[in-house]
Amino acid sequence: MNDAPARLTTDPSCKDEARVGQQGTLTRVGARRGTRPRAPRDRRHAWAYLFGAVCPERAVGAALVLPYADTEATGLHLAEIGHHVAPGAHAVVVLDGAGWHAAGDLAVPENLTLLPLPRYSPELNPVENVWEYLRQNKLGHRVWPDYEAIVATCCEAWNWLAAAPDRLASITRREWARAVSN
Repeated sequence: MNDAPARLTTDPSCKDEARVGQQGTLTRVGARRGTRPRAPRDRRHAWAYLFGAVCPERAVGAALVLPYADTEATGLHLAEIGHHVAPGAHAVVVLDGAGWHAAGDLAVPENLTLLPLPRYSPELNPVENVWEYLRQNKLGHRVWPDYEAIVATCCEAWNWLAAAPDRLASITRREWARAVSN
């Protein structure tokens, strides 16, 4: 397994991570009433973490695919987000209450401020909708042969979504989260 992050395209204001792998989640499928549709389900144990951040106002994002989710991985992702913030700008990054998001030794770039969400309220983080959308369209009902295939699929899925800025913005935009200018 390669521990180097897989860099993905594109500037952010809410972040989260999603586990993608052989123990995948169930997704909905359409079927005629009274039938039982079949879907592949892999019982092996390999996965990667897709770290994603999105700026709905600018319709851009930054992501990394990593083999783990912890304070160090979050620091890498925050550094990646910091590189994508517009020059001279400061980003407020909305994130959930995962322990590694609030660790004392978390390295936060100077051009970012972290804004944790209230406990047990993932629905307030627009990136949760990104994970749901990707699982429904690119990551669900898949069986991967190995870790490298999981990473490649995560990169392909994120880049597919990032290549459609209107779609990315419509999935993540919230009326209560608007850019503020001086």
